Amino acid sequence: MRSNHFIFIAAMAAFTACSQGSANSNATSEPSFAASTDMAPQQTVQWGPAPAVFPPGAEFAVLQGDPSKAEPFTVRLRFPNGYKIPPHTHPTTENVTVLSGTFLTGMGARFVESELNAYGHGDFISVPGGHAHFAMARGQTIVQVNAIGPFALTYVNPDGTPVTR
Repeated sequence: MRSNHFIFIAAMAAFTACSQGSANSNATSEPSFAASTDMAPQQTVQWGPAPAVFPPGAEFAVLQGDPSKAEPFTVRLRFPNGYKIPPHTHPTTENVTVLSGTFLTGMGARFVESELNAYGHGDFISVPGGHAHFAMARGQTIVQVNAIGPFALTYVNPDGTPVTR
């Protein structure tokens, strides 16, 4: 059985907007999303680029709710092979289900590839709010994140903050 303490994260952040030009890696980004109230099958999911808080290459889709509000929401994140999410925290618990590919996660303030745990199709990870974690994708990977907003992502290390687009 996999431990709830090994997290997902990577994804969640896919909904936050990073402050343009911010040099403070501990700055919390504020979410900016357009949410859909439709329960759409995966083939009709509308994918778009992830917010600038993520390194380039990730895509996301809001399925339900509004991550910027204090309400439940559901989002999906799609990552290319080798995609990495630097160590970060969220203020609320995020529940992640792997839909395809392999999602690798680890706990802590440093990205240590040898400490990643692999999760595959159907696996579930629950990451408590405030716990530093990092992630990586093996193969094209899609995860679904369920949480209660408002959503925010805070990078732990100054060198972990992605360049904004």
